Amino acid sequence: MLSMSSAFLYALLTNRVLLVDFGPDMTHLFSEPVPNSTWLFPEDSRFGNRIYGSKVDDFGSLMKNNNNNHTAVLANNSSSFLHVNLGYGYDDYDKLFYSNEVQDGLQKVSWLILKSDQYFVPYLFLMSGFRAKLDRMFPDKETVFHHLGRYLFTPSDQAWGLIARFYDAYLANADERIGLQIRVLDTKASPTALVLKQVLRCAQKEATKQNETATKKLASKKTSYNKAVLVASLSSEFYVELKDMFWKRASASTGSDGEVAVGFHQASHEEVQRSNDGSHNMMAWVDIYLLSLCDVLVTSGWSTFGYVAQGLGGLRPWILQIPDTKYGGGETLWGNACRRAVSMEPCFHFPPSYDGNKVGVRVDGEEGGGSPSVVHCEDVGGGLKLVNV
Repeated sequence: MLSMSSAFLYALLTNRVLLVDFGPDMTHLFSEPVPNSTWLFPEDSRFGNRIYGSKVDDFGSLMKNNNNNHTAVLANNSSSFLHVNLGYGYDDYDKLFYSNEVQDGLQKVSWLILKSDQYFVPYLFLMSGFRAKLDRMFPDKETVFHHLGRYLFTPSDQAWGLIARFYDAYLANADERIGLQIRVLDTKASPTALVLKQVLRCAQKEATKQNETATKKLASKKTSYNKAVLVASLSSEFYVELKDMFWKRASASTGSDGEVAVGFHQASHEEVQRSNDGSHNMMAWVDIYLLSLCDVLVTSGWSTFGYVAQGLGGLRPWILQIPDTKYGGGETLWGNACRRAVSMEPCFHFPPSYDGNKVGVRVDGEEGGGSPSVVHCEDVGGGLKLVNV
Protein backbone atom coordinates (compact mmCIF):
# COMPACT_ATOMS: atom_id res chain seq x y z
CA MET A 1 0.00 0.00 0.00
CA LEU A 2 2.87 2.37 0.74
CA SER A 3 4.56 1.64 -2.58
CA MET A 4 1.26 1.77 -4.49
CA SER A 5 0.46 5.23 -3.13
CA SER A 6 4.01 6.35 -3.97
CA ALA A 7 3.68 5.02 -7.52
CA PHE A 8 0.30 6.73 -7.90
CA LEU A 9 1.75 10.10 -6.89
CA TYR A 10 4.70 9.60 -9.23
CA ALA A 11 2.24 8.82 -12.03
CA LEU A 12 0.40 12.08 -11.34
CA LEU A 13 3.64 14.06 -11.38
CA THR A 14 4.77 12.56 -14.69
CA ASN A 15 1.38 12.49 -16.48
CA ARG A 16 1.17 8.71 -16.45
CA VAL A 17 -1.61 6.23 -15.79
CA LEU A 18 -1.17 3.79 -12.89
CA LEU A 19 -2.03 0.14 -13.45
CA VAL A 20 -1.46 -2.39 -10.68
CA ASP A 21 -0.89 -6.11 -10.88
CA PHE A 22 -2.73 -7.84 -8.05
CA GLY A 23 -2.00 -11.48 -7.46
CA PRO A 24 -4.73 -13.85 -6.21
CA ASP A 25 -3.83 -12.90 -2.63
CA MET A 26 -4.74 -9.23 -3.25
CA THR A 27 -7.85 -9.34 -5.43
CA HIS A 28 -10.48 -9.15 -2.67
CA LEU A 29 -8.97 -6.47 -0.42
CA PHE A 30 -9.97 -3.18 -2.02
CA SER A 31 -12.78 -1.60 -3.99
CA GLU A 32 -11.91 0.17 -7.24
CA PRO A 33 -10.90 3.80 -6.55
CA VAL A 34 -12.82 5.16 -9.55
CA PRO A 35 -16.37 3.91 -10.32
CA ASN A 36 -16.96 2.18 -13.67
CA SER A 37 -13.24 1.78 -14.31
CA THR A 38 -10.37 -0.42 -13.18
CA TRP A 39 -6.79 0.06 -12.02
CA LEU A 40 -5.93 -3.59 -12.67
CA PHE A 41 -3.43 -4.50 -15.35
CA PRO A 42 -5.27 -6.64 -17.95
CA GLU A 43 -3.89 -10.14 -17.91
CA ASP A 44 -4.75 -10.70 -21.57
CA SER A 45 -3.05 -7.49 -22.71
CA ARG A 46 -0.77 -7.77 -25.72
CA PHE A 47 1.94 -6.17 -23.52
CA GLY A 48 1.80 -9.06 -21.06
CA ASN A 49 4.60 -11.13 -22.54
CA ARG A 50 6.88 -8.10 -22.65
CA ILE A 51 6.21 -7.12 -19.07
CA TYR A 52 6.27 -10.55 -17.47
CA GLY A 53 8.90 -12.04 -19.76
CA SER A 54 12.59 -11.31 -20.10
CA LYS A 55 12.40 -8.80 -22.94
CA VAL A 56 12.09 -5.70 -20.80
CA ASP A 57 15.24 -3.60 -20.31
CA ASP A 58 16.30 -3.05 -16.72
CA PHE A 59 16.89 0.56 -15.68
CA GLY A 60 19.69 -0.24 -13.22
CA SER A 61 21.55 -2.40 -15.71
CA LEU A 62 21.17 0.28 -18.36
CA MET A 63 22.72 2.85 -16.03
CA LYS A 64 25.55 0.51 -15.04
CA ASN A 65 26.45 -0.40 -18.61
CA ASN A 66 26.57 3.29 -19.57
CA ASN A 67 28.14 4.66 -16.44
CA ASN A 68 29.75 7.66 -18.13
CA ASN A 69 26.60 9.20 -19.59
CA HIS A 70 23.29 8.28 -17.97
CA THR A 71 21.19 10.97 -19.61
CA ALA A 72 22.45 10.24 -23.13
CA VAL A 73 21.62 6.54 -22.96
CA LEU A 74 18.01 7.33 -21.99
CA ALA A 75 17.74 9.95 -24.70
CA ASN A 76 18.84 7.36 -27.26
CA ASN A 77 16.84 4.51 -25.76
CA SER A 78 14.30 3.18 -28.26
CA SER A 79 12.55 0.75 -25.94
CA SER A 80 8.98 1.52 -24.88
CA PHE A 81 9.39 -0.59 -21.73
CA LEU A 82 11.75 -0.19 -18.80
CA HIS A 83 11.82 -2.12 -15.53
CA VAL A 84 12.63 -0.02 -12.44
CA ASN A 85 13.60 -1.66 -9.14
CA LEU A 86 13.03 0.59 -6.11
CA GLY A 87 12.67 -2.16 -3.51
CA TYR A 88 14.79 -3.13 -0.53
CA GLY A 89 18.28 -4.07 -1.62
CA TYR A 90 18.35 -1.89 -4.72
CA ASP A 91 21.82 -0.68 -5.70
CA ASP A 92 23.36 2.69 -6.51
CA TYR A 93 22.51 2.37 -10.19
CA ASP A 94 18.84 1.71 -9.39
CA LYS A 95 18.88 4.75 -7.11
CA LEU A 96 19.76 6.99 -10.06
CA PHE A 97 16.00 6.94 -10.65
CA TYR A 98 15.88 9.81 -8.13
CA SER A 99 18.19 12.02 -10.20
CA ASN A 100 16.49 15.03 -11.78
CA GLU A 101 18.46 14.61 -15.01
CA VAL A 102 17.51 10.95 -15.31
CA GLN A 103 13.85 11.80 -14.75
CA ASP A 104 13.91 14.00 -17.85
CA GLY A 105 15.05 10.99 -19.87
CA LEU A 106 12.46 8.67 -18.32
CA GLN A 107 9.69 10.91 -19.63
CA LYS A 108 10.40 9.44 -23.08
CA VAL A 109 9.75 5.87 -21.93
CA SER A 110 6.11 4.88 -22.47
CA TRP A 111 5.88 2.03 -19.94
CA LEU A 112 7.68 1.95 -16.61
CA ILE A 113 7.29 -1.36 -14.79
CA LEU A 114 7.99 -0.28 -11.23
CA LYS A 115 8.64 -2.73 -8.40
CA SER A 116 8.95 -1.38 -4.87
CA ASP A 117 8.26 -2.11 -1.22
CA GLN A 118 9.09 1.43 -0.05
CA TYR A 119 7.23 4.67 0.64
CA PHE A 120 9.44 6.83 -1.55
CA VAL A 121 7.21 9.95 -1.51
CA PRO A 122 9.52 11.97 0.82
CA TYR A 123 12.34 11.86 -1.70
CA LEU A 124 10.09 13.21 -4.45
CA PHE A 125 9.92 16.40 -2.36
CA LEU A 126 13.72 16.65 -2.55
CA MET A 127 13.72 16.58 -6.35
CA SER A 128 13.67 20.05 -7.86
CA GLY A 129 11.73 18.89 -10.91
CA PHE A 130 8.74 17.87 -8.76
CA ARG A 131 8.90 20.21 -5.77
CA ALA A 132 6.86 23.14 -7.12
CA LYS A 133 4.01 20.92 -8.25
CA LEU A 134 4.06 18.96 -4.96
CA ASP A 135 3.92 22.16 -2.93
CA ARG A 136 0.77 23.17 -4.79
CA MET A 137 -0.79 19.73 -4.41
CA PHE A 138 0.05 19.35 -0.71
CA PRO A 139 0.40 22.60 1.24
CA ASP A 140 -0.03 20.40 4.34
CA LYS A 141 2.98 18.09 4.07
CA GLU A 142 1.88 15.89 6.95
CA THR A 143 -1.25 14.67 5.13
CA VAL A 144 0.20 13.35 1.85
CA PHE A 145 -0.33 9.66 2.57
CA HIS A 146 -3.57 10.42 4.43
CA HIS A 147 -5.11 11.86 1.26
CA LEU A 148 -3.56 9.33 -1.12
CA GLY A 149 -4.44 6.36 1.07
CA ARG A 150 -8.03 7.37 1.76
CA TYR A 151 -8.57 7.90 -1.96
CA LEU A 152 -6.97 4.68 -3.15
CA PHE A 153 -7.68 2.12 -0.42
CA THR A 154 -11.37 1.58 0.26
CA PRO A 155 -12.10 -1.81 1.85
CA SER A 156 -13.94 -4.32 -0.30
CA ASP A 157 -17.41 -5.44 0.79
CA GLN A 158 -15.91 -8.57 2.30
CA ALA A 159 -13.28 -6.63 4.24
CA TRP A 160 -15.78 -3.99 5.33
CA GLY A 161 -18.11 -6.65 6.70
CA LEU A 162 -15.37 -7.99 8.97
CA ILE A 163 -14.33 -4.47 10.03
CA ALA A 164 -17.86 -3.31 10.79
CA ARG A 165 -18.83 -6.40 12.79
CA PHE A 166 -15.78 -6.21 15.04
CA TYR A 167 -16.01 -2.43 15.48
CA ASP A 168 -19.71 -2.51 16.38
CA ALA A 169 -19.22 -5.38 18.83
CA TYR A 170 -16.12 -4.17 20.71
CA LEU A 171 -15.15 -0.58 19.91
CA ALA A 172 -18.20 1.48 18.97
CA ASN A 173 -19.47 2.13 22.51
CA ALA A 174 -16.12 3.02 24.06
CA ASP A 175 -15.44 6.58 25.15
CA GLU A 176 -11.87 6.19 23.96
CA ARG A 177 -10.29 3.70 21.55
CA ILE A 178 -6.57 2.94 21.94
CA GLY A 179 -4.78 1.04 19.20
CA LEU A 180 -1.72 -0.99 20.18
CA GLN A 181 0.22 -2.44 17.23
CA ILE A 182 3.10 -4.74 18.17
CA ARG A 183 5.52 -6.07 15.57
CA VAL A 184 8.54 -7.98 16.86
CA LEU A 185 11.32 -8.11 14.28
CA ASP A 186 13.85 -9.86 16.54
CA THR A 187 12.50 -12.09 19.32
CA LYS A 188 15.92 -12.28 21.00
CA ALA A 189 16.31 -8.50 21.17
CA SER A 190 12.63 -7.99 22.02
CA PRO A 191 11.36 -10.80 24.26
CA THR A 192 7.71 -10.64 25.29
CA ALA A 193 8.44 -9.47 28.85
CA LEU A 194 10.54 -6.54 27.64
CA VAL A 195 8.00 -5.48 25.01
CA LEU A 196 5.25 -5.52 27.63
CA LYS A 197 7.45 -3.40 29.88
CA GLN A 198 7.86 -0.95 27.00
CA VAL A 199 4.14 -0.78 26.38
CA LEU A 200 3.35 -0.09 30.04
CA ARG A 201 6.12 2.49 30.39
CA CYS A 202 4.92 4.20 27.24
CA ALA A 203 1.34 4.25 28.52
CA GLN A 204 2.44 5.82 31.80
CA LYS A 205 3.88 8.80 29.90
CA GLU A 206 0.37 9.85 28.90
CA ALA A 207 -1.49 8.46 31.91
CA THR A 208 -1.75 11.73 33.85
CA LYS A 209 -3.03 13.72 30.89
CA GLN A 210 -5.46 10.99 29.86
CA ASN A 211 -6.80 10.63 33.38
CA GLU A 212 -7.37 14.37 33.58
CA THR A 213 -9.35 14.18 30.34
CA ALA A 214 -11.37 11.24 31.60
CA THR A 215 -12.11 12.99 34.90
CA LYS A 216 -13.43 16.06 33.10
CA LYS A 217 -15.72 13.93 30.95
CA LEU A 218 -16.91 11.98 33.98
CA ALA A 219 -17.71 15.16 35.83
CA SER A 220 -19.63 16.64 32.94
CA LYS A 221 -21.41 13.65 31.42
CA LYS A 222 -21.54 10.37 33.33
CA THR A 223 -20.07 8.30 36.13
CA SER A 224 -18.00 5.87 34.06
CA TYR A 225 -15.44 6.16 31.29
CA ASN A 226 -14.77 3.16 29.06
CA LYS A 227 -11.49 2.58 27.23
CA ALA A 228 -11.22 -0.09 24.55
CA VAL A 229 -7.69 -1.26 23.75
CA LEU A 230 -7.31 -2.90 20.35
CA VAL A 231 -4.24 -5.15 20.22
CA ALA A 232 -2.95 -5.87 16.72
CA SER A 233 -0.18 -8.47 16.61
CA LEU A 234 0.69 -11.69 14.82
CA SER A 235 0.79 -13.36 18.22
CA SER A 236 -1.95 -13.59 20.86
CA GLU A 237 0.55 -13.56 23.74
CA PHE A 238 0.59 -9.79 24.17
CA TYR A 239 -3.21 -9.60 24.22
CA VAL A 240 -3.45 -12.46 26.75
CA GLU A 241 -0.74 -11.00 29.00
CA LEU A 242 -2.24 -7.52 29.00
CA LYS A 243 -5.75 -8.82 29.59
CA ASP A 244 -4.61 -11.03 32.47
CA MET A 245 -2.62 -8.16 33.92
CA PHE A 246 -5.62 -5.87 34.06
CA TRP A 247 -8.56 -8.14 34.76
CA LYS A 248 -8.05 -8.18 38.53
CA ARG A 249 -8.24 -4.40 38.54
CA ALA A 250 -10.66 -3.99 35.64
CA SER A 251 -11.55 -0.49 36.77
CA ALA A 252 -9.34 2.22 38.23
CA SER A 253 -10.88 4.87 40.44
CA THR A 254 -10.64 8.46 39.24
CA GLY A 255 -11.96 9.98 42.42
CA SER A 256 -15.45 10.50 43.80
CA ASP A 257 -16.93 11.28 40.38
CA GLY A 258 -16.61 7.83 38.80
CA GLU A 259 -14.30 5.15 37.40
CA VAL A 260 -12.42 4.20 34.24
CA ALA A 261 -12.96 0.71 32.79
CA VAL A 262 -10.43 -0.81 30.40
CA GLY A 263 -11.20 -3.66 27.99
CA PHE A 264 -8.76 -5.47 25.66
CA HIS A 265 -9.70 -6.87 22.26
CA GLN A 266 -7.92 -8.59 19.38
CA ALA A 267 -9.40 -9.16 15.93
CA SER A 268 -6.85 -11.71 14.70
CA HIS A 269 -3.68 -13.54 15.66
CA GLU A 270 -2.21 -15.24 12.61
CA GLU A 271 0.90 -16.28 14.63
CA VAL A 272 3.26 -16.19 11.63
CA GLN A 273 3.51 -13.92 8.62
CA ARG A 274 2.59 -15.70 5.40
CA SER A 275 3.19 -14.62 1.83
CA ASN A 276 0.78 -15.09 -1.09
CA ASP A 277 -2.07 -15.95 1.28
CA GLY A 278 -5.35 -14.13 0.59
CA SER A 279 -7.04 -14.83 3.93
CA HIS A 280 -3.91 -13.77 5.82
CA ASN A 281 -3.73 -10.51 3.87
CA MET A 282 -7.43 -9.92 4.48
CA MET A 283 -7.01 -10.13 8.26
CA ALA A 284 -3.98 -7.83 8.09
CA TRP A 285 -6.07 -5.27 6.18
CA VAL A 286 -8.87 -5.58 8.75
CA ASP A 287 -6.41 -4.97 11.60
CA ILE A 288 -4.88 -1.97 9.82
CA TYR A 289 -8.25 -0.36 9.19
CA LEU A 290 -9.48 -0.98 12.74
CA LEU A 291 -6.30 0.65 14.09
CA SER A 292 -6.98 3.67 11.89
CA LEU A 293 -10.36 4.09 13.62
CA CYS A 294 -8.77 4.49 17.05
CA ASP A 295 -8.32 7.78 18.92
CA VAL A 296 -4.80 7.04 20.18
CA LEU A 297 -2.20 4.85 18.51
CA VAL A 298 0.94 3.10 19.79
CA THR A 299 3.00 1.41 17.07
CA SER A 300 6.24 -0.51 16.69
CA GLY A 301 9.31 1.07 15.16
CA TRP A 302 10.16 0.09 11.57
CA SER A 303 6.64 -1.28 11.05
CA THR A 304 5.05 -0.43 7.69
CA PHE A 305 1.86 -2.00 9.10
CA GLY A 306 1.71 0.78 11.69
CA TYR A 307 2.62 3.46 9.13
CA VAL A 308 -0.43 2.66 7.02
CA ALA A 309 -2.76 2.67 10.03
CA GLN A 310 -1.52 6.03 11.32
CA GLY A 311 -1.70 7.60 7.87
CA LEU A 312 -5.22 6.42 7.12
CA GLY A 313 -6.42 7.48 10.56
CA GLY A 314 -4.67 10.85 10.54
CA LEU A 315 -2.94 9.90 13.80
CA ARG A 316 0.46 10.89 15.17
CA PRO A 317 1.40 7.73 17.07
CA TRP A 318 3.66 6.92 19.97
CA ILE A 319 6.44 4.76 18.49
CA LEU A 320 7.90 1.96 20.59
CA GLN A 321 11.70 2.10 20.48
CA ILE A 322 13.87 -0.92 19.71
CA PRO A 323 15.33 -2.39 22.94
CA ASP A 324 19.09 -2.16 23.46
CA THR A 325 19.63 -5.87 24.20
CA LYS A 326 22.00 -6.66 21.32
CA TYR A 327 24.81 -4.55 22.73
CA GLY A 328 25.01 -5.69 26.33
CA GLY A 329 22.28 -3.40 27.57
CA GLY A 330 20.25 -6.12 29.21
CA GLU A 331 16.67 -5.01 29.72
CA THR A 332 17.41 -1.34 29.18
CA LEU A 333 15.83 0.75 26.46
CA TRP A 334 17.25 3.39 24.15
CA GLY A 335 16.16 6.53 26.00
CA ASN A 336 12.43 6.38 26.59
CA ALA A 337 10.27 3.36 25.88
CA CYS A 338 8.50 5.32 23.14
CA ARG A 339 8.56 8.70 21.49
CA ARG A 340 5.86 10.75 19.78
CA ALA A 341 6.03 10.82 16.00
CA VAL A 342 6.76 14.25 14.54
CA SER A 343 4.10 13.65 11.89
CA MET A 344 1.56 11.09 10.76
CA GLU A 345 3.54 10.44 7.56
CA PRO A 346 5.16 7.02 6.92
CA CYS A 347 8.94 6.65 6.81
CA PHE A 348 10.98 6.00 3.66
CA HIS A 349 13.31 3.34 5.06
CA PHE A 350 16.06 3.18 2.46
CA PRO A 351 16.46 6.46 0.57
CA PRO A 352 19.40 7.30 -1.68
CA SER A 353 21.95 9.83 -0.49
CA TYR A 354 23.09 12.67 -2.74
CA ASP A 355 25.11 15.64 -1.52
CA GLY A 356 22.78 18.07 -3.28
CA ASN A 357 19.63 16.71 -1.66
CA LYS A 358 20.24 16.83 2.08
CA VAL A 359 17.32 16.85 4.47
CA GLY A 360 16.40 20.15 6.07
CA VAL A 361 15.99 19.49 9.80
CA ARG A 362 16.98 16.32 11.58
CA VAL A 363 14.90 14.81 14.35
CA ASP A 364 17.63 15.71 16.84
CA GLY A 365 17.47 19.37 15.76
CA GLU A 366 20.61 19.41 13.63
CA GLU A 367 20.32 21.85 10.73
CA GLY A 368 21.00 20.83 7.14
CA GLY A 369 20.37 21.98 3.62
CA GLY A 370 17.61 21.10 1.16
CA SER A 371 13.94 20.88 2.09
CA PRO A 372 12.87 21.82 5.64
CA SER A 373 9.78 19.62 5.27
CA VAL A 374 11.83 16.40 4.93
CA VAL A 375 13.42 15.08 8.13
CA HIS A 376 14.97 11.89 9.43
CA CYS A 377 12.57 9.36 10.94
CA GLU A 378 12.22 8.72 14.67
CA ASP A 379 12.57 4.95 14.32
CA VAL A 380 14.90 4.63 11.31
CA GLY A 381 18.08 6.68 11.56
CA GLY A 382 18.72 7.05 7.84
CA GLY A 383 15.06 7.12 6.86
CA LEU A 384 13.14 10.15 5.64
CA LYS A 385 9.68 11.46 6.35
CA LEU A 386 7.55 14.55 5.67
CA VAL A 387 6.63 17.12 8.32
CA ASN A 388 5.05 20.55 8.48
CA VAL A 389 7.39 23.43 9.25
